[in-house]
Amino acid sequence: MATQYGQHEQHGRYGQHGRYGQHGRYGQHGRYGQHGRYGQHGRYGQHGQHGRYGTEYEGSEAGFVERRRRLPAGLREPLSGRHWRELAYVLTGFPIALVLFTFTVTMLSLGVGLLVTFLGVPVLAAALAACRGFGALERARARGLLDLDVAAPEPLRVKGKGGGMAWMGAVLKNAASWRHALYALVQFPWAVFSFCVTITVWSVGWTTLTYPLWFWVLPMYAGQGGIQLYGDDHHQIYLDNPFEIAVTALVGLLVTMATPWIVRALTTVDRLLVHGLLGPSRLASRVVELESDRGVVVDAAAADLRRIERDLHDGAQARLVALAMDLGLAKEKLREDPRAAAQMVDEAHGEVKTALQELRDLARGIHPAVLTDRGLDAALSSVASRCAVPVQVEVDLAERAAPAIEGIAYFTVSELLQNISKHARATWASVDVWRVEDRLMLQVVDNGVGGAEASGGSGLAGLAGRLDAVDGILVVDSPPGGPTRVTAELPWRGERG
Repeated sequence: MATQYGQHEQHGRYGQHGRYGQHGRYGQHGRYGQHGRYGQHGRYGQHGQHGRYGTEYEGSEAGFVERRRRLPAGLREPLSGRHWRELAYVLTGFPIALVLFTFTVTMLSLGVGLLVTFLGVPVLAAALAACRGFGALERARARGLLDLDVAAPEPLRVKGKGGGMAWMGAVLKNAASWRHALYALVQFPWAVFSFCVTITVWSVGWTTLTYPLWFWVLPMYAGQGGIQLYGDDHHQIYLDNPFEIAVTALVGLLVTMATPWIVRALTTVDRLLVHGLLGPSRLASRVVELESDRGVVVDAAAADLRRIERDLHDGAQARLVALAMDLGLAKEKLREDPRAAAQMVDEAHGEVKTALQELRDLARGIHPAVLTDRGLDAALSSVASRCAVPVQVEVDLAERAAPAIEGIAYFTVSELLQNISKHARATWASVDVWRVEDRLMLQVVDNGVGGAEASGGSGLAGLAGRLDAVDGILVVDSPPGGPTRVTAELPWRGERG
């Protein structure tokens, strides 16, 4: 078992290829590093050419985009498309919120007032159903203007054969329907506040910024020297000399530069409201995720059963059938040609050994005995010894994980080492296993040709799906030319926990 903080451990937990090293999860090429998902060249990074938030340099507008990037963010933001979309969201939000608030308050009040009669139930159900419709409109508006993609809430579950009564009961019992009504009540005062603040700062900013262009209108048509800063019966202060006009424009520039960030802060609250009240609940999302993961687990179990059946049918079963036929022939020749019969028995003995070895390999593929008896360190060392390239194994665990977690970790490393033997053309590989709080970390590195991808119908894609079914993560870093670095995270459960 290797030392966790060894000075010369190149591939250890804190070494060049470890979790915190150059190529680890937080290193230069890791998930959060320079080339990772959130790094400089990643999905959300500076040069994400095809990423969602990256800057595009392709096409005829490349020069224009590059020139815009040279401007400071404060000067570029008031003219950006994102700011104008957020501004449109706030400005359109007020009239929509007014209609939605008025409708919801009216219908809920009418429904509650009519509950003394049966008419209150259908009125309330209709009000909540309409709120769900307004919620779909709000999700579409947030998707188009705020780039916020919120899934629709769980559908209504109408019990029995359906009908009006069943539908009304499903609407009234559905928590998402009441969350939509709550959104209509809560969002209106916030929409009024956002609308007033946005109109104020936006109009003040642009009006004062462009003051040098239109200040001449005031003395010519309004009969005053400029914008009146202060005035009473005896004194009036106007912004009318060049210095004051320049200072006014400078103040307008500062307000205009601050306006996008003020609007963005206001729309952040709208994002939280839409996501929290108009989307599916955490419990519903978790149920959907578990249902999907259950399907993956069932498919993986069915595939394993088919593999075991195929291996038995094509391997040990075929050899045992041939063995029975050979022994039957040897029995017939035992009296006529004892020497030939002995030779046939000797060949049958070899077939028995081969069949036993195949059965051992099959049993090891189901669950190796060494994993149960001696733990993950010994089991991974056994797998590494059968790999086509030298493998260094380092397991840094203070206690054993739960049998299910150990089994998943074992088969994950086993499949990754098989890929190295078949496809990587590597000369060495390393396996590191350690624990970080409630996560079990696995990292397999080789110096092969690289180019591995966890997409499409590849084996890594299937492995990623099986890990995702148990709340695990698989991250593949395999540039062309290598090295290949595959990191897996599994939830940690202790042997007794």
